[in-house]
Amino acid sequence: SRQSFGINVLGTLIVEVEAENGQTGFAVSTAGEMGCFIVEKHLNRFIEGKCVSDIKLIHDQMLNATLYYSGSGGLVMNTISCVDLALWDLFGKVVGLPVYKLLGGAVRDEIQFYATGARPDLAKEMGFIGGKMPTHWGPHDGDAGIRKDAAMVADMREKCGPDFWLMLDCWMSQDVNYATKLAHACAPSNLKWIEECLPPQQYEGYRELKRNAPAGMMVTSGEHHGTLQSFRTLSETGIDIMQPDVGWCGGLTTLVEIAAIAKSRGQLVVPHGSSVYSHHAVITFTNTPFSEFLMTSPDCSTMRPQFDPILVNEPVPVNGRIHKTVLDKPGFGVELNRDCNLKRPYNH
Repeated sequence: SRQSFGINVLGTLIVEVEAENGQTGFAVSTAGEMGCFIVEKHLNRFIEGKCVSDIKLIHDQMLNATLYYSGSGGLVMNTISCVDLALWDLFGKVVGLPVYKLLGGAVRDEIQFYATGARPDLAKEMGFIGGKMPTHWGPHDGDAGIRKDAAMVADMREKCGPDFWLMLDCWMSQDVNYATKLAHACAPSNLKWIEECLPPQQYEGYRELKRNAPAGMMVTSGEHHGTLQSFRTLSETGIDIMQPDVGWCGGLTTLVEIAAIAKSRGQLVVPHGSSVYSHHAVITFTNTPFSEFLMTSPDCSTMRPQFDPILVNEPVPVNGRIHKTVLDKPGFGVELNRDCNLKRPYNH
C-alpha cells in the first residue's frame, strides 16, 4: 500500500510568511516536522528582510544552499516548494491579484479535469473527462497480475462507454517488461495512458517503454521527480506528459520552468493534483489542456477538497470544471483553517 511508502508518516508542513504591513501568505505541503526544522534553522535566513517580490532570488538561494543535503528531491524539495508557494501567495495578496495573473494571465476560460480514483464510472457521472485508476498487481504477480489489471480496465470501459478517458497509475511499482506487457494488454480497451510505471531515475527504462508502447497510448511520469534537471532528462526520454507535483518539485517557480521545457519539446505538462497550487499555474500554460483532481473520499462518490480541512474556501470542480473567475481572489484565494490542530515545533 502507499502507507508502506511512508505517505502517512511525514505529516503536513504549513509555511506562513508575513509582510511588514501584517499581510500573510501561506502554503501546504508534505514535509511535516522535519520540514519545519529546515525552514526555522536554515531557510529563514534567505526569506526574512527580503522584498515580497524577491521570489526568484529567494528560490535560487534556497536551492543552492541545500545542494549538499537535498539530493535529487524528497523532503528538502518539499520544504522549499512550500516556502516558494507561500511567497507567491503573499505576493498576490500584497498586490491584490490572483497568482495566475502574476504569471501573465489565463490562456483559457476554465480548467477541465480528469479524476483519479477507483471509480471512473462515478467520475463520468460527475462531469469529468476521464478517470485514472491505480493498478493492483505487479511484476511479482506475473502474467496473472497483468490479466487482472487488464480485466479491471476492460470492465470499466464497458461501464463508461467508448469515449471516456481511462488511464492507469502504476506508482513506480513495475519494470519495463511488465509495464510493456500491461500496456499492450490494455490497448484493446483504449487505455489513454499508462503512468509512472518505473522509479523516477530509470530514464532509459522510460525511453524503452515509450518506444515499445502501443501506438497511440501515451506514457507519462514525473510526480516523484524533484529537480528541474531531472525533468529535463525525463523530457529527453520522449514521454508524452510530464506530471510534476508543485508541492514537491521546487514550487511554482520551478513548475513554470518545467512547463517551458515540456513546451519546447512539444510535450504536455499536467501536474499531479495539487488543488489551488496547480490551478493557478495550469490555467496559464498553453501545453496543459486539462488537469487532475484527486478523489480523496473513501468511496469516490463525493468531491472532497484535497486539503480539507486545512484550507478554507478551497474550490472543487463543478461538472468537471473550474472557471477562471473562481480563482480571482488575491494570492491562491484560500485561507488557513486555524481551528486545525496546528503546532510550531521549532523556532529560530
